[in-house]
Amino acid sequence: MELTISPLALPGVEDKRPLIIAGPCSAETEEQVIDSARQLADNGIKIFRAGIWKPRTKPGGFEGNGEKALPWMQRVKEETGMLTSTEVAMPRHIELALQYGIDLLWIGARTTANPFAMQEIADALKGVDIPVLVKNPVNPDLELWIGALERLNAAGITRLGAIHRGFSSYDKKIYRNLPMWQIPIELRRRMPQLSIICDPSHIGGQRELIAPLCQQAMDLGFDGLIVESHCNPDAAWSDAKQQVTPDVLEYILNLLVIRDETITTENITMLRRQIDELDDNLIDLLAKRMRICREIGQYKKEHDMTILQTTRYSEILDKRGAQGSLVGIDAACTRQIFEAIHAESVRQQLEILNRAD
Repeated sequence: MELTISPLALPGVEDKRPLIIAGPCSAETEEQVIDSARQLADNGIKIFRAGIWKPRTKPGGFEGNGEKALPWMQRVKEETGMLTSTEVAMPRHIELALQYGIDLLWIGARTTANPFAMQEIADALKGVDIPVLVKNPVNPDLELWIGALERLNAAGITRLGAIHRGFSSYDKKIYRNLPMWQIPIELRRRMPQLSIICDPSHIGGQRELIAPLCQQAMDLGFDGLIVESHCNPDAAWSDAKQQVTPDVLEYILNLLVIRDETITTENITMLRRQIDELDDNLIDLLAKRMRICREIGQYKKEHDMTILQTTRYSEILDKRGAQGSLVGIDAACTRQIFEAIHAESVRQQLEILNRAD
């Protein structure tokens, strides 16, 4: 299905890279919303974001103030002139957001993954002219992402964009959500007219990772950024670790290098980015390997087995060394790498063996 997509065309917002959307994860109190918005507006941010409805993975946490917080968003518009944006997940959210003058809507990752919910949202938006951004689904499923965009477009929404927030993974890793840049890159290849916004807050999960992720998104030609920025991040009621102050956000944005020309794969900068992504994948694979090693350690403990199995160790070193040679890596280098990996595996298994259960 070919989409009919128009520019986002937001009044008062310059049509240039990067489009910046910023604000706290959640609208917690009126004071917090207004304080955050004023600081962001003073730093030149034109679009304010805040979560009004915040269903969490598990019940019991702060799940948003709902309609109570929408007048606070109106006050943001009145006092700062900023446009306002929030996430919607059901028709009732859309009805209230439009009633209170929200200027831009986005669809969350869990909603994108549910075609039934997406169709209800699309039906509720028929006849409405408002920009809508769609986050990628929780799992790396490009067709599901495109399907959500198609449903909205079929309902008449042409001011469409996508938000890349990374993909969930079971294993521990550097990022909260794996970037898997190849997926939004493929989305761009299929839909070159679609604006793609990066969400470094949810990809990184830690404020220290926001700056490099912002730069990487710009280097890959993304159109904008949606960043969680809170007047007092450490006291935030949700996702405190991934939020930055408005002043820190301004510092990050001022350091961004915005390149107008696409960097080819022959360029050393692009090659280094590929290496960085591969290194991230290597760390994730090692983490998975260590998890399995810990399971083996638990089995050895339960069956009174020794940690070191010499025959198995020799087999690994010989086999991996030979494999390295076949792909152009010196066998001695490969052996050294796997000796280090084995040493860490032994260390972790010893911890399990000596742990008092």
